[in-house]
Amino acid sequence: MTDPVTDRDLFDALASVNRKLRVLFDARVKETGLTLSRARVLFTLLRRDGLNQRELAEDLGIETPTIVRLLDGMESQDFVERRPEATDRRAKRIHLTNHGRRSAEEIEELARQIRVEVMEGIEPAEKKVALKVINKIVDNMLQRIGKE
Repeated sequence: MTDPVTDRDLFDALASVNRKLRVLFDARVKETGLTLSRARVLFTLLRRDGLNQRELAEDLGIETPTIVRLLDGMESQDFVERRPEATDRRAKRIHLTNHGRRSAEEIEELARQIRVEVMEGIEPAEKKVALKVINKIVDNMLQRIGKE
């Protein structure tokens, strides 16, 4: 049975959590001297080093020209380096430098601290239920996207 008011309130709450988490993370990242955009690149490459520019842009949900400008700045500050692909020298793979890896690990620790803070007082069973609900919402959305 659908309850339109609860559905709306749940969607509003999910959107609010997303916005507030970004604001909190952005504020904490700025304390390290990074921007949120650069921190997201570092965070992504820490998990999947060696993505090409297109893959990285897709993972971050940004346009290719935006990622090029972002990487230009990060490369000049020795966070990342571009290496040509073996099969297509025009295409570039993005790799963390040692400096970039250290910074990414700091961002990872910062994210862990934020998770601990924002999950305070929530029982493990409650987290599991919330995760189950969110995963079901995502599954439902993916089914609708596939039908378009």
